[in-house]
Amino acid sequence: MTGVKTETPLSKVPEVTLGFWVLKILATTLGETAGDALSMSLNLGYLLSTGIFAAVFLAALALQIHAVKFHPAIYWVTIIATTTVGTTLADFCDRSLGIGYPGGSLLLLGLLAASLFAWKRSTGTLAVSSVSTPKAEAFYWITILCSQTLGTALGDWSSDSMDLGYLGSAAIFGGILILLAIAAWKTSLSRTLLFWSAFILTRPLGAVVGDFLDKPHDHGGLALDRLSASAVLLVLMGIVLAARPQRAATSAH
Repeated sequence: MTGVKTETPLSKVPEVTLGFWVLKILATTLGETAGDALSMSLNLGYLLSTGIFAAVFLAALALQIHAVKFHPAIYWVTIIATTTVGTTLADFCDRSLGIGYPGGSLLLLGLLAASLFAWKRSTGTLAVSSVSTPKAEAFYWITILCSQTLGTALGDWSSDSMDLGYLGSAAIFGGILILLAIAAWKTSLSRTLLFWSAFILTRPLGAVVGDFLDKPHDHGGLALDRLSASAVLLVLMGIVLAARPQRAATSAH
């Protein structure tokens, strides 16, 4: 009909800005400290903690999927839930089941690749702006859950098995993220490829920073109280959200 405008559905995930990346790193660090708080400090173990966080994730995911538009609070609660369940799930697989860090990392990398491949085949794009339908959202959150779990295993592998330590591992992952930022600024590489590469790598960065904060001194950490550290990180996320309001992504990245 002439004169009628058709509006493109808004994405239900945030625009990728500096504030987004700051929040993502804080959320992944919080996931490590909060996951360790339940499984270790409160002695609930990896399996029970995974069950608790999985229930929180499913509840947050239901709110996220049923929302008709982007809500920053719901989105970031869901992100935190994926990173906490990723922490305890990876620890359960790597340690309790005895798969080990290399085996766990390779398994999770395969699952992540499969999720991205299936998403691309099904919808034709992995762009953030496409996350406005239930199908795209399902693939988006499956991919994120796989990446958060993989990141925990990668962080533990680099800091423990490879003897790089928490700060050494943080320097490596942080350095790679800086290179990706330079590539986004100076090259014409796919923004979608660069986004997902950076998104995946922020998780092991957060994992090793979280471990540095709460692990004992004899393990190279600061031995901070896990519950207190988690509370501080949550407050910092609230401050960043207030200072840099999030809005829905409207263009491909």
